Amino acid sequence: MAPQILATITPRVRQALADSPVFALRELTVENQNDSIIISGTVGSFYHKQLAQEVVRAVARGLPVVNSIEVQWEEED
Repeated sequence: MAPQILATITPRVRQALADSPVFALRELTVENQNDSIIISGTVGSFYHKQLAQEVVRAVARGLPVVNSIEVQWEEED
C-alpha cells in the first residue's frame, strides 16, 4: 500500500469519527501502521466498539482495520 494513500485516508477516518453523533466515538485514536488503519481507545459498550469499526471501514475502503478499542463497562449504582 502506498504511504500517500494511508496519509489521505487517515485524516478522513479521524473526521468521520469526530463527526459521529455518538460522543464516545469522537474520543477514539486513529493511526496507520503496516498498511492498516488502527483504532484504539475506550468505549462503554460492545455496540460502540462495533459501530466505530463500521464507521472506519466505510471510509477506509478495503484497507485492513485493526480494532484495538477496549470496552470498559460502567457500573451502575
